[in-house]
Amino acid sequence: MVKAPTAAPSTLTISSKNYSSWSLRGWLLCRMAGIKVEEVVLSLDDPATRAELLLLSPSFLVPCLTHDGIKIWDTLSIAEYLAEIAPKAELFPKDKAARAHCRSVSGEMHSGFYNLRSALPMNLKAHYPGFKVWTGAQADIDRVTEIWRECLGASKGPFLFGKPTVADAMYAPVCTRFVTYDVKLDATCQKYCAEILAWPAMQEWIEQAKSEPDDLEELDAEF
Repeated sequence: MVKAPTAAPSTLTISSKNYSSWSLRGWLLCRMAGIKVEEVVLSLDDPATRAELLLLSPSFLVPCLTHDGIKIWDTLSIAEYLAEIAPKAELFPKDKAARAHCRSVSGEMHSGFYNLRSALPMNLKAHYPGFKVWTGAQADIDRVTEIWRECLGASKGPFLFGKPTVADAMYAPVCTRFVTYDVKLDATCQKYCAEILAWPAMQEWIEQAKSEPDDLEELDAEF
């Protein structure tokens, strides 16, 4: 009797859980969609990985989802693919206007906020009380919190569009940055950050990130 070929496992290629905001986004999206994946973790010694984490590359190939023999990279592409194959997960809101808004704020996070990324790199193990935020990064922080207040005002929370969506996966790493660099927030945004950080999937990621043995000296500088 000839056995049917075994389907190749779905994989998600990521880099550091401590430092890689894009890896976190892709991982959260897979969790939200209910897609089981095997994690393939790239070494910090890999030049492409270091380029991604240090913002030295204009094109990032992680996270990369391989599912049913299809390879998808770029976080928003992964989000759209997962929304197609797992419609019941409702990664985007059902309402047309809310869905368009979700795509817009997710796209803004995807393509913007360079000053925030460079001045406040993701580092879950670190904490810098009283961190001095320079003006360029503050403008990005102000825009992020404006988006949050607008979304939460319309949805009434606790997530940006009521329940977890792509937008929350896109902004989750920002919540960790605000904690790491002691960014002061208004009550609405502080409550949203607390909600994201208490999310079971986030708790799992953070716990694993803090147990990572590797360090990237360039992102562990004393500010």
